[in-house]
Amino acid sequence: MRDRITFKCSVCGEENYIGTRNKKKHPDRMTVKKYCPKCNQKTDHKEKR
Repeated sequence: MRDRITFKCSVCGEENYIGTRNKKKHPDRMTVKKYCPKCNQKTDHKEKR
């Protein structure tokens, strides 16, 4: 079962992206490098709890 997750910028705290993942296969929290329009650069976006 795929669950929807929200990605939050680790620098400014903006919630910019929504994605999905299978929590049974990947129980760890995800971190992706994405563009943040508020910071105007690519930053790490971590999964919001």
